[in-house]
Amino acid sequence: MTAIKGSTDKPIVDIVVPVYNEEHDLEPSVRRLRTYLDERFPFGARITVADNASTDATWQLAQRLEAELPGVRAIHLDQKGRGRALRSAWLASDSTVVAYMDVDLSTGLDALLPLVAGLLSGHSEIAIGSRLAPGAHVVRGPKREVISRCYNLLLRTLLATRFRDAQCGFKALRTDVARELLPLVQDQAWFFDTELLVLAERAGLRILEVPVDWVDDPDSRVDVGATALADLRGVWRLIRQRRSVVLAGFGGSPARRGLGSQVGRFAAVGVVSTLAYVALYSLVRAFEPAPLANALALITTTVGNTAANRRLTFGVRGRADLVRDHMAGLAGLAVALVITTTAIALLDAAVARPGRVVELAVLVAANAFATICRFGLLRALIVPGGRPAPTSINLERTPS
Repeated sequence: MTAIKGSTDKPIVDIVVPVYNEEHDLEPSVRRLRTYLDERFPFGARITVADNASTDATWQLAQRLEAELPGVRAIHLDQKGRGRALRSAWLASDSTVVAYMDVDLSTGLDALLPLVAGLLSGHSEIAIGSRLAPGAHVVRGPKREVISRCYNLLLRTLLATRFRDAQCGFKALRTDVARELLPLVQDQAWFFDTELLVLAERAGLRILEVPVDWVDDPDSRVDVGATALADLRGVWRLIRQRRSVVLAGFGGSPARRGLGSQVGRFAAVGVVSTLAYVALYSLVRAFEPAPLANALALITTTVGNTAANRRLTFGVRGRADLVRDHMAGLAGLAVALVITTTAIALLDAAVARPGRVVELAVLVAANAFATICRFGLLRALIVPGGRPAPTSINLERTPS
């Protein structure tokens, strides 16, 4: 059950502050934020306190602040979960931009204007505060610094993300984008931020990164161990669900071609590549030993094969991720080299002097098996997109 009370004039920005048992920090933080918005923020803004099942006096304090301060409203949820609180508040908002920040206000408030400005100008659909972007100033212990950097490196390695800082509690997005994207996000807790950003990138949305000043809260109640485990489960789920996301009205990536269509196109490209391989191998084999002829023929045909499969099989166009996709092709080449070289060695061990026809037949068979392996590898690593890949734009702030 969700209760929403109070209303203000329709704001341009709705800043959600999710809270759980924050009776000590809530009032001073909300008053400080409200003062900042009234005195220094140029756009109409509302503060929405989203209480998710607090068991102390947090909800009562939120109601009192709503009654006392114009531009503050309170939402209460009967279930815990930061993601659940943000989803409820954002979907219920009538603002142009929805945002959120942690109740401890660890992030310097001067970053709020550049966070929102890129969205209102139409430059980006989502904006995030980043503690890892150039220009950020961060004060925190070495343990949290290492955990944060390792987590974001993990995301960039396993999910090919481009944003630098997934978990900074300082984000904003256009409300129309939120209404399209939020129904796709499954997590209701701390992994909510990461999943939201990964899905946004897969949909081809542009993410603006704003370097922030950030001071660690030593009294943070986040259970680092439990949160890390939940995050790893979330990462694994997104790896298994790796696919493009289509958002109506936002020019999102087209749906990935079906497996049958991909197999057919891959096979057609493979036939052409195999014919080219046989021709090159036969030409080089007249002058060089079999392993060298095999390697040269494979390397030469792999570049063209990857380019053709990238466009024809997986529907990827443009230069976005071109290097990464060709690296995937090289990984497939390495697999093919191992398989075909092993086949040659086994043939030489079994037959003293195999004829050229037998040698070529064994290599073609080995290449067919290697092709199946390459298809699985390329299908996992090459993600289709119908528009240029999203870019993380780094906006340097001028010190005030």
